[in-house]
Amino acid sequence: MSLLRTPLYSAHQRLGGKLIEFGGWEMPVQYSSIVDEHLCVRRAAGIFDICHMGEVFVTGPGAEAYLNETLTNDVRKLAVGQGQYSQMCREDGGTVDDLYVYRLAPLEFFLIINASRIAVDVAWLQERLCASAHRSGVIFENASDRLAAVAIQGPRVVEFIESLFPGPSQAGTPAASVLALKKNEIGLWTSFNTDGTAPGPKIWVARTGYTGEDGFEVVAPAEVIEGVWNRALAVGHVGCLQPCGLGARDTLRTEVCYPLYGHELDETTSPIEAGLGFFVSFDKGEFLGRAALLAQKNGAWKKRSVAFRMTDKSPPPRPGYPIWADGQAVGTVVSGTQSPSLNVGIGLGYVPPALAVPGGKLEIEIRGRRFAAEIVKKPIYRKA
Repeated sequence: MSLLRTPLYSAHQRLGGKLIEFGGWEMPVQYSSIVDEHLCVRRAAGIFDICHMGEVFVTGPGAEAYLNETLTNDVRKLAVGQGQYSQMCREDGGTVDDLYVYRLAPLEFFLIINASRIAVDVAWLQERLCASAHRSGVIFENASDRLAAVAIQGPRVVEFIESLFPGPSQAGTPAASVLALKKNEIGLWTSFNTDGTAPGPKIWVARTGYTGEDGFEVVAPAEVIEGVWNRALAVGHVGCLQPCGLGARDTLRTEVCYPLYGHELDETTSPIEAGLGFFVSFDKGEFLGRAALLAQKNGAWKKRSVAFRMTDKSPPPRPGYPIWADGQAVGTVVSGTQSPSLNVGIGLGYVPPALAVPGGKLEIEIRGRRFAAEIVKKPIYRKA
């Protein structure tokens, strides 16, 4: 089966990116090295291709009610220009996907969904819409093929982001400048043309982040995203901006314990088990999976997510490695790596609820040997 390619595939080739398969896509895992790119984002600025992510618009007078009965979080809390993290769950509480939802206008919502789940999510959302009492007041559009995105992350992004998107926002958050966006806000800018002149295409810019650093996500028409990428690299020299691959994206999010679908979340794992109960609004009324999630919240746990840090010198922990406690195999690592920021093995895994206590002692089985680890509070990495 041939792999899908983003509109930035040629740019990755020119920059010497090492391309691998990821969720059916051919994507760069690194350009220089994972450690170099990771530390660049922690200390300066990095740009990531996230064109493989999916984009869905849900609009109309029934959009808010439909989304609220389909997602775990409460979209009624969103003012125009605000976004929130949420999940879609099955009746038994298992997670169909995790996503971000933004309110672009009073009756318009924008969802960013995981690349590997686009087909599943769209089918799920459409199925739920057909079953909804609000379906006649909802317009649903899967815009994944016509939109593309990049993420620009790191503490020095603030030094050049206004060069990319000058002036005030024209929709969404009424921001006087792109730097006036607060966490989880989104605005609309008229950007540059490929020759650097204005006006150009309409581009949504959100300030959300998936690395634990300040940063912006830029969603643009697919045909102009390479121009955004190239211009960002050109003006980003002042902030030492460099292209980064999936390898650094994974180590960065693991350090701050952000979930990745297929690792911390899947159809057999709920947001409650994953430690994401903050994003489940039980007081908003009925939504799919509410009863099962409420039972878990009230103590019907099967497993709980924990963060751990290796306490002995060891090879890096990896997904799928067994977790041991008191001489018994008790769980599985779902994310693991050698932390470039901390220079120690770290990871996330699932254990029985009784063992999910910070300071608890574990062993991670690595290549047939067990190495000592300790459960730590999330996030594993905290900025000094």
